[in-house]
Amino acid sequence: MSRQAVEPAQDPHQKGADVARRSDAHGGGKAPRGTKKSRPPKWLRILIPAVLIVVWLAVFGMGGKSFGEVNKVAVNDQAQQLPASADATAVLKAQANFRDQNIVPATLVFAKDSALTAEDKTALNDQLKSIQGLEGVVPDSISPLVYSQDGKAAEAFVPLDKTVKIATTVKSIRAEIQDHAPSGINAHVTGPAGLTADISGAFSGLDGLLLLVALAVVLVILVIVYRSPLLPLIVLGTSMVALTAAIFTVVALAKANVLVLSGQTQGILMILVIGAATDYSLLYVSRYREELRDRESKWDATLATLKGAFEPIAASAGTVIAGLLCLLLSDLNSNKALGPVAAIGIAFAFLASLTLLPALMLWAGRVAFWPVKPKFGSEHPNREGATKGVWPKVARLVSGKPRTVWALSLVVLLAAGAGMLQLKADGVPTSDFVTGKSDARDGQNVLSAHFPGGSGSPAVILAPADRLAEAAAVLSKNDGVESVSVLAKEAPGGTAPVTAEGIQAVGRPGTPAPAATVVDGQVILQATLKDAPESDAAENAVKELREVFAGSDWNHSVLIGGTTAVAIDTNETTIHDRNLIIPVVLVVILLILMLLLRSIVAPLLLIGTVVVSFAAALGVSALVFNHVFNFPGADASVPLFGFVFLVALGIDYNIFLMTRVREESIKHGTRTGVLRGLTATGGVITSAGIVLAATFAALGVLPIMFLAQISFIVAFGVLLDTFLVRTLLVPALCYQLGDKIWWPGELSRRSA
Repeated sequence: MSRQAVEPAQDPHQKGADVARRSDAHGGGKAPRGTKKSRPPKWLRILIPAVLIVVWLAVFGMGGKSFGEVNKVAVNDQAQQLPASADATAVLKAQANFRDQNIVPATLVFAKDSALTAEDKTALNDQLKSIQGLEGVVPDSISPLVYSQDGKAAEAFVPLDKTVKIATTVKSIRAEIQDHAPSGINAHVTGPAGLTADISGAFSGLDGLLLLVALAVVLVILVIVYRSPLLPLIVLGTSMVALTAAIFTVVALAKANVLVLSGQTQGILMILVIGAATDYSLLYVSRYREELRDRESKWDATLATLKGAFEPIAASAGTVIAGLLCLLLSDLNSNKALGPVAAIGIAFAFLASLTLLPALMLWAGRVAFWPVKPKFGSEHPNREGATKGVWPKVARLVSGKPRTVWALSLVVLLAAGAGMLQLKADGVPTSDFVTGKSDARDGQNVLSAHFPGGSGSPAVILAPADRLAEAAAVLSKNDGVESVSVLAKEAPGGTAPVTAEGIQAVGRPGTPAPAATVVDGQVILQATLKDAPESDAAENAVKELREVFAGSDWNHSVLIGGTTAVAIDTNETTIHDRNLIIPVVLVVILLILMLLLRSIVAPLLLIGTVVVSFAAALGVSALVFNHVFNFPGADASVPLFGFVFLVALGIDYNIFLMTRVREESIKHGTRTGVLRGLTATGGVITSAGIVLAATFAALGVLPIMFLAQISFIVAFGVLLDTFLVRTLLVPALCYQLGDKIWWPGELSRRSA
């Protein structure tokens, strides 16, 4: 391949006026020093960037306190995760009419290696009395101790006031019962309240640890990339200001109940904003450095940079926002919450990178790049010749054997994608949500060892009051049900056993059976399952019961909720969402690419490569999850989130590449344009990919399985896109197809 295929020998317009010279964008020649362009007066050129900097600094100052308010408005309870239209959701809403909806149950479990003695039982009863006065514990509502058949364990149910932070109340209870437990007895707080506390604890360091790790990683990478002390601070400062504005906005909207913010959503928001804002900044800075070599005036270089960088950055941000907003189609509340929150973050990353960053770079000028400042009229490093630098070598490889390059790249991706067959994304127990220490998980294991597996997390059944006994009979006949009770206000503990013969009396002999609590002609039954609430056996039992109650005898008049039903409904809804949202995201991004590239073939090619890349990332991730991290499985929503992030973010680099390729193709022809675009964007896209992968990898510092899995999938997938798909596969395909990639646009009808 000739040197001219990568770089023309000299631009014939270089000796003309500046405007004419720029017809060969970034050709590397020197502009005539006497040439001047009309520009605004000096005072206006000073005022505009100054105003932008002051406005953004004011936003940063006002929004700083919002970081401390995130945990106050974040919601991590079960209701947020429920499918909007599922039976389990309807049951949960109905329960509010039977009980105080501000009540969250906690299960206290005590266990000993040997049988509990009379002294042990007395001490445990004293402990129950001691927690009555703790803030957040509903007084006089703690159930009596229930002892296991083996005599080695006891449990009690403690209702907690939801208006007091659950995590704080659970922490107080744990301190009380664990610090003062009788010798040889282990105490745990589990159940919905215990699990909520553990999840909140896992997220408690989110705004500190995660942000610190992400910023430190990005700073190190930027210092290596730029070899400058000032430029990394400008780029990272822009990202932090964008994040502050995003946090300030979502916290305000959460306070106004416009959207829901969870710890999980908060973590993803931080990573997205820092990663995206840094990526956009890298693209802008790279273009600005090019323009400073071709223009003596910082103002002219800034305007030229904005003109060249606006379209790819806007298209990239628009693509990610459109992909994220597709999550609003989800029936799962947690997915709906993430979409607009993350889209707000990307919007601020876009605004900051095209307003604050240009203002700061205009202020700093060439000094920002010190000690290696781009001199006016100097040569462009990537245009010095085909023998210098990594990217000219890559361009020669692509142009020399394009068919071999794209074929081998495709084989590697397809082979990696085969690992998807081992992905176990059918859900994991809620108790495994936290990968670190979890007292709630330990307590559930103790319950399962000494009590029926479903003790503390019963199935909740909403049934017609006039068919109470019949419903109880159906429940009792199921092999997976240990016992059945009904809500009854007058019964000790608020529930009473019920069979086909009716409600049984509890308490002293001769005591009449209490009356069931009836609201709008319905009652609430509780079925304690024999197996752990999110085990396959428990889920099969609930599914069997739902089939019976869906029959003609009942005609869906009975609804089943509770922990097990929530897991079933969530998984089924996630699969439905995945099948709906993934095609919609692909269509939306395809349309954006068609508008951007004025083509049909190129967008189809780009979408195809990103999908294959996603399959490869998911395949490798499945192998790592199963054989390296030994995860018990993956949440059903992991593939959906991985797809949305990888496709929306992965297409960024193709946008950065192909917009430059199109720009160069207009001037030099498609094949030469592909090579020029590859060499011009290679460094910045590689740097951006490493930054984004590193920021997502930072999510792994949090002991949350879902975030750990998402972080690995996205980080690995971004690197795959950066170093294989965007570097070899896409350029090789485009080079071989030539002008055909622009069909049916005007560029497809001209010779390369």
